[in-house]
Amino acid sequence: EWRNFLARIGWDENTPDSAIWDSPNETLELRFWASYRGQTLARTVRGMMYYRKALMLQTYLERTTPEDLEAAVSSNDATETQGFELSPEARAQADLKFTYVVTCQIYGKQKEEQKPEAADIALLMQRNEALRVAFIDFVETSKDGKAHTEFYSKLVKADINGQDKEIYSIKLPGNPKLGEGKPENQNHAIIFTRGNAVQTIDMNQDNYFEEALKMRNLLEEFGSDHGIRPPTILGVREHVFTGSVSSLASFMSNQEGSFVTMGQRVLANPLKIRMHYGHPDVFDRVFHITRGGISKASCVINISEDIFAGFNSTLRQGNITHHEYIQVGKGRDVGLNQIALFEGKVAGGNGEQVLSRDVYRLGQLLDFFRMMSFYYTTVGYYFCTMLTVLTVYAFLYGRAYLALSGVGEAIEERAQILQNTALSAALNTQFLFQIGIFTAVPMILGFILEQGFLKAIVSFVTMQFQLCTIFFTFSLGTRTHYFGRTILHGGAGYKATGRGFVVRHIKFAENYRLYSRSHFVKGFEVVLLLIVYLAYGYNDGGAIGYILLSISSWFMALSWLFAPYLFNPSGFEWQKVVEDFKDWTNWLLYRGGIGVKGEESWEAWWDEELIHIRTLGGRIAETILSLRFFIFQYGIVYKLHLQGSDTSLTVYGLSWIVLAVLIILFKVFTFSQKISVNFQLLLRFIQGLSFLLAIAGLAVAVALTDLSIPDIFACILAFIAAAWKPIVRKVGLWKSIRSLARLYDAGMGMLIFIPVAFSSWFPFVSTFQTRLMFNQAFSRGLEISLILAGNNPNTEL
Repeated sequence: EWRNFLARIGWDENTPDSAIWDSPNETLELRFWASYRGQTLARTVRGMMYYRKALMLQTYLERTTPEDLEAAVSSNDATETQGFELSPEARAQADLKFTYVVTCQIYGKQKEEQKPEAADIALLMQRNEALRVAFIDFVETSKDGKAHTEFYSKLVKADINGQDKEIYSIKLPGNPKLGEGKPENQNHAIIFTRGNAVQTIDMNQDNYFEEALKMRNLLEEFGSDHGIRPPTILGVREHVFTGSVSSLASFMSNQEGSFVTMGQRVLANPLKIRMHYGHPDVFDRVFHITRGGISKASCVINISEDIFAGFNSTLRQGNITHHEYIQVGKGRDVGLNQIALFEGKVAGGNGEQVLSRDVYRLGQLLDFFRMMSFYYTTVGYYFCTMLTVLTVYAFLYGRAYLALSGVGEAIEERAQILQNTALSAALNTQFLFQIGIFTAVPMILGFILEQGFLKAIVSFVTMQFQLCTIFFTFSLGTRTHYFGRTILHGGAGYKATGRGFVVRHIKFAENYRLYSRSHFVKGFEVVLLLIVYLAYGYNDGGAIGYILLSISSWFMALSWLFAPYLFNPSGFEWQKVVEDFKDWTNWLLYRGGIGVKGEESWEAWWDEELIHIRTLGGRIAETILSLRFFIFQYGIVYKLHLQGSDTSLTVYGLSWIVLAVLIILFKVFTFSQKISVNFQLLLRFIQGLSFLLAIAGLAVAVALTDLSIPDIFACILAFIAAAWKPIVRKVGLWKSIRSLARLYDAGMGMLIFIPVAFSSWFPFVSTFQTRLMFNQAFSRGLEISLILAGNNPNTEL
């Protein structure tokens, strides 16, 4: 592609790259060339302008009148297309039928501050005469001696001199941005559209000239018979163009491709329950602007604004169809962090939909079969996903109870005595499959329909070698966490994914911040349950029985813990691992303060992670859920060799005394150095004496009582889960709780970091990961960059 670009601008292949930067025209062309290969506004504008080009071509070809045909115009002359873009009639007809409005709220502010983004948007308007930009303008005025801000919604285009020419200016009653930014952006600009149809387009989309020629066929569908009611939203299929970037991009591309083609086709017919799941659907403009518009923008509740347009249309007796003969390009997220943020936004949005009156009314008004289809394709999918993960927890907690209480062993022995094989089989039920892999079933069926059975099998096997099962299992945890948290606490928010270039190494600390609460904590809890069952459970099948019983749970836990680092570019390169460790320790130990962000300090990040627990009810719910961790302490204490056969509550009470002593020791060792500046020597003496007494007491207990070394590790296992969950901000222990939480995060981070660092010692692991993640060109580029870097960390990747 680079050679083709050089040929287009008339440069030789051997021309040095620096020469291009010396020529402003070539530099501009280079910027456009790069923009057309990302998910940028320039690419979207180029794609949408194909509609105008297609209209001009169709007008030019149909310019021949019946009189011309009677005059025996040759077929070659009738189909001649040279110069159709210069035809005044074709241009006038296209301008009558097509306008592209880009709504950019902050364009006026960017222009005032002379930012390069504003100059780039102005350049796009100069290059595309049918392009209009809508924005919000702020005007400071003085009223009765007081400063007053007036808001205007404006539409501009480029004039012949390349300057912005104001077409419309509408005074607004106040600040239009009251709710979510994206739907408010659409709402203020829809008044500038005209005609009977509006196609909504996201900034990550593209179009193709051959598809643009079909638009007038699609618009004819508004007058076609699609059932009792005429269509109000024409659904359009999408072609995901980002699938070749990396393995993750191909997973998302294939999964999205099956939904926007086969999935939406079935939803539209025969289920008649297709909604508006995102652009590029075509709206009946008159129908929607007289019924509340195409975007609901209430804060938080309408975080997934697209689907509410479908809800609104269906509730007002509209008809939503889907059409396969036309498609629009679509860019998807291509990095794991981008994908996780996007899925978190959608899952949180579905959690808010559960609380919305639109879903309630649809549930009341739809017939039974449409209601069940609606449930499955919206909130029900996320609810069932959450129930799947909760089933895993229930299964493992049940196993832990059977192991710690001894009930499992007693039932097994009774089943053997009575030769009750059914009871024994029920106890040894193998939880072999996680639903994570079943989310790929529609994708596999899409492969079979689109490619044929054999090619579908090859594609699926290839994806397995690229570890797609780990990715889908990881996504299961993402959806469950954000949906469950929204149901419990509310407060879903828009997450900007960025859509940047994917070949960028993500630091260890950044991954830890993003996935700590959603995956790592839950993954370690599953590992803890599996270890308890391994240590205390009774399994007649031995090691093989335990492996068969727990392999899927181990797979889920390890996927949640290590997938972010497995799919991280250059994640196993030793130089970057060393840098990541320095960055991680700096972040962990840096104390927060006023204005410090979560990316800079662990303390600031920890406070941000607790923001969602805003109400008393939320705190109570979190505390009740956290009580499950005391099961470990209660069960393991009675399994110690120290207590023998004693099952009285005294044993459990003594365990709390031990926990209190440990907290006091922790408080002594984490005493603030700022407070103790006047008696540093005394503090060091007390800390040293406490440490020696603790070690001596432990040694005496092991020597003179039945306390054994395994008991000590069992106590660690018990107290790990039960130590820091209570939220006691007002009791005066908040600083101690925060210090304990920092210790936990340091421990969790090290348990994840050590396997990553160990794998980085072996160069073939990094090579294998690069080949696994990226296509051949990216893999070769990364390997060459490592060779050129030598001993220096290649920070540009």
